[in-house]
Formats: sequence, structure tokens, C-alpha cells
Amino acid sequence: MADMKARGKMTRIVDFLNECGMLRKTPRTGYQFLGTGSENVAEHSFRTAVIGHVLALMAGADVARTTYMCLFHDLHEARTGDFNYVAHIYNKSKRTRVLEHATEGTGLGEDILGYWKELEETETLEAKLAQDADQLDFILNLKEELDLGNKYAGQWLGDAVKRVRTQWGRELAETVMETDHKDWWFLGPDRDWWARKNGKSGAE
Repeated sequence: MADMKARGKMTRIVDFLNECGMLRKTPRTGYQFLGTGSENVAEHSFRTAVIGHVLALMAGADVARTTYMCLFHDLHEARTGDFNYVAHIYNKSKRTRVLEHATEGTGLGEDILGYWKELEETETLEAKLAQDADQLDFILNLKEELDLGNKYAGQWLGDAVKRVRTQWGRELAETVMETDHKDWWFLGPDRDWWARKNGKSGAE
């Protein structure tokens, strides 16, 4: 097989995109301990990026930079897999090295490694918001599992909420705790639809 350094830039970009696709096949492993729920890293990264976008708007921060940090925050897991909180006690991964290898020859390294460095240092508001977005996605999932009857999710939620760093993240976390995960579709926009679905008129 030809050395990766000999591959052209466009080929390396395609390699990178294929690597990103591996996140769809990489499970988040903490749910094995929780007993219910499941997701892959790509699913987690998508909503984390959306949450980061929302938090940055709330805080008046740089929306693009916050969102990009969220988007790429778990990219290394395409190669390392997801280390849950138990695994982190025993296992360490060379995450920066992974990103260097993943972006080598693509022309993307400066941007992505820059986002990664900022996120890891967690000194800027945007980095703190991105870290909160990561936790808030987890909090939303745990709240759903709690709503569905997993009492252990409630224990996990207490610790997850404590990890939120910013006032905007805490406000959002508090609201998550007060909101049923199904309300967005079950209560509206027309609550009476559920009674009328069999063709029954609202006047009857």
C-alpha cells in the first residue's frame, strides 16, 4: 500500500471525509452502564453542534467558532473509539496525535487543530460554551431516559449538571430538567389533533 504522504490533497480530503463517516459506526459506550439508550458519535456530535450554536447566540459569543469546536470535538473517536467515564480511569488516547494524522495532507489541520487546542485549554468563552454543549447533549439524553423510567439516569443527571460551566449552560440545563422530552411534539402545535385523528370533528 502506498505511503499516506504520497497521496494527493484531494485524495486525502476524501480519506478525511471517509474517516468522519466512521463516527456513524462508533457507539457511545456509556449507555452500556446506564442500561438503556444508545447513540453513535456522529449523532452526538450533530446535536452538540446545534446546542453550541444556540448557546453562542444566547451568550453573544462567536457562533461559528463555538459551533466548529462542537462539530469536531469527538473526531478523534473515529480512530480511538469512545472512552466512557469508567474507561477514562484506565485508558488514555493521544487525541491530538490522532487529529494530526487525520488531517495530514488535507490542508485542514491548522483550522481543526486550532479548534481542538482552544477547546482543550477551555479559556475562551466559546470553548466553555462548546464544553457545555457536549454536556447538555448528554443531559438531554439522560432526561429522556429518566422520563422513560430509568431511575439511574436521575443519578447520572445530578453529576452531569454539575459539570456545566457557564450561566447560559446552567439556565438551559435547568430548563431541560423541567421539560418532558416529548412535549415538543405531543403538546403542539394543535393538542386537539390527537382526539381528532380518527376523523372525529371538534364540534361533536
